[in-house]
Amino acid sequence: MLTKTSVTHDQLAAIVAPLGEAVRSEALSGGMFASVFAVDLAPRPGGDAPDGAPVRVVVKVTGADTSRLLRYEHGILATEDAAYRAAHAAGLPVPRVLHADLTREHVDGDALVVTFLDGALWSGRELDAAATAVVRRGLGSFMARLHVITGDRFGYPAPASDLAAATWPDAFARMVGAVLDDARRWGVELPEARVLDAVARHRDLLARVTVPRLVHADLWPGNVLLGRADDGAAVADVDAGPTIVGVLDAERSLWGDPLFELAGADQLGAGPVDPDLLAGYAAAGGDLGLGDGTPGSGDADAWTRLRLYRAYLACLLVVEVVPRAYEGDWVEGYAATARANLGRMLDALGS
Repeated sequence: MLTKTSVTHDQLAAIVAPLGEAVRSEALSGGMFASVFAVDLAPRPGGDAPDGAPVRVVVKVTGADTSRLLRYEHGILATEDAAYRAAHAAGLPVPRVLHADLTREHVDGDALVVTFLDGALWSGRELDAAATAVVRRGLGSFMARLHVITGDRFGYPAPASDLAAATWPDAFARMVGAVLDDARRWGVELPEARVLDAVARHRDLLARVTVPRLVHADLWPGNVLLGRADDGAAVADVDAGPTIVGVLDAERSLWGDPLFELAGADQLGAGPVDPDLLAGYAAAGGDLGLGDGTPGSGDADAWTRLRLYRAYLACLLVVEVVPRAYEGDWVEGYAATARANLGRMLDALGS
């Protein structure tokens, strides 16, 4: 597995010093390579915390060593910083960026400090079918509101990734080229010629995407915090029941086609799109062109673009197993499913 950056309390205290005095810290479960900590700051006079309670913030640190990262992951914390700032400014329930430390003066890596959002991870909640449908509609609503945010360039925003361009076809071609380069670097066999053919043959279709829209690209249940509608959630389309009170881990965000969001939210998916998700998207004023979510309904060109994005993400999933040195009984099935999905998408794309 990737080795996460080791960070002491004193180092965390130095990172958050511009915000206040760190009185307590603890490690949180994070992603595959980021180290994540909750840090309690001493209350300040006139601060927002009630009754003089400490103010909790979250510190995420990504290591300076990029030797085992895929190319799109370079500068990933800068991507998360930019995505959070844009989404928070639009009133979406994401952490607010409080401080970014890219100096590497205090820790061997980059650090981002954000507000702590209270809630329960969707992935840790047991919901019945009705409650799940409510959350799926809420997630669709979040997506639609997120995709209203526009940028001035396509692709991954971090300068270190070098995977951006003025047009979506050019940006997507760079993204695909990068993962194929990663595959060669790590000795992972991919149907490179078929992948490149699919992208090249559908360039004109990709060119119909003319506005760079903010895409989270990782909206699975482990990145979604739930509460209840009476918690004052910013995203809710019902009067009661579970609702989204926070969305985390925007480090894989990009500027691109909103349809990419559906591939990122179900990265091992290769068939229909959840109709509740699409209903929530439509209720918030969006239209992804996928009809009722069943392949064959809606706009055929939209389904083709979705298949391209699913193929790209399948490549990422197949390749990342090697540099991340995944372990466990699940790995073989995970990689096999991703590889099978890649084949299905390429077949459907005629490549």
